Amino acid sequence: LTDVYSSSPALSRYFRSAQVVYFSNETSTVSYQLEFSVPPLTEGFMENMMNPDFIRNVLRQNIYDED
Repeated sequence: LTDVYSSSPALSRYFRSAQVVYFSNETSTVSYQLEFSVPPLTEGFMENMMNPDFIRNVLRQNIYDED
């Protein structure tokens, strides 16, 4: 995840770190905490750039690009 977000044209300047907060071999589940440094509030920034769907789609696009 660190490579994905630190090389993302849209999010690299805001990305700081990714940490595993939960891992289960039994269910093949991993939960991550992503840390971003955001600029002072600007209109629409949090709703658009830090939107969970947008952040997920950056990862999803990276996976598709690898195929």
